[in-house]
Amino acid sequence: MATQRTPVTIGKHALSLSNLDKVLFPRDGYTKGDLIGYYRGAAPWLLPYLQDRPLTLQRYPDGIDGPSFFEKHLPKGLPDWVERVSLTSPEGTRAKTTYMVCNDEATLAYVANLASIVLHVWTSRVETIEEPEYVFFDLDPGEQCTIKTLASVALEVRDVLASIGLTTLVKTSGGMGLHVVVPLVAGYTYDAAKMFAEVVAHRLGQEDKTRISLERSLAKRDASAVYFDFLQVGRGKTIVSAYSVRARDGAPVSTPLAWEEVEAFARKRSGLPADTLAAFNLKTTPKRLASDGDLWAGKAWKKQRLEPAIAKAQKQWS
Repeated sequence: MATQRTPVTIGKHALSLSNLDKVLFPRDGYTKGDLIGYYRGAAPWLLPYLQDRPLTLQRYPDGIDGPSFFEKHLPKGLPDWVERVSLTSPEGTRAKTTYMVCNDEATLAYVANLASIVLHVWTSRVETIEEPEYVFFDLDPGEQCTIKTLASVALEVRDVLASIGLTTLVKTSGGMGLHVVVPLVAGYTYDAAKMFAEVVAHRLGQEDKTRISLERSLAKRDASAVYFDFLQVGRGKTIVSAYSVRARDGAPVSTPLAWEEVEAFARKRSGLPADTLAAFNLKTTPKRLASDGDLWAGKAWKKQRLEPAIAKAQKQWS
């Protein structure tokens, strides 16, 4: 079948979009054109979370039922106008990887045209690549974990961190879980952020052994508990960007939430996380953004120091 090309101009850049009617989400009927349309529409809110960050693509050329692959290196045929950065390997070798950097709507449309459904970013920016701008906790529910348990654990993380003076933000992972985020002032290393995340994880794991698991092995983990993953904090580690689509039925979107919404989830009597979080998706997110804007924007993104929190933790947790 011949490739169908659609020329568009976005800003100063000319693009040739291909096969816009190709279905990427078979059970929902969403096409590549729908994906591109979502990302272009969400660009004003999404781009700040991609700005100046190394980007890893997760591509699904045959849709979510077909094979997929991660792409750190630059895709073949990348236009000259797309920004990029070469970085040494996170493993400490001399090898370098050249990453794409998505700083404008045209690049975002180009990425979506590659059937890159999911956008993974570093937590640091190019100019301060060794300094993460936030530390995050990935709360991953087991197969038998309820939305009530997941939400209650997220609230527990919020309250424990609040007890040592830290303000947190929360978003859906776009899958079954939640991400709890602590924005940081400039200057912290990845090692410092990772050490802090590990201390918090072990504290919560000791306090709530029934609902929180630190067990990495899926086979050994309680299926009704929440896996508290702090190991994603580190140089070269990535997080699914806020407002990224995920490659799951319903085209869910990783969406910033108000803590009041999580409190409402915790009051639910039953239900699986995926069923509740599916409400945040490619179709509903644009309406949410139009009415509420980005819940993480402006003063909500409160940059914080870790030293006062660590001092309080040493007193309270000893």
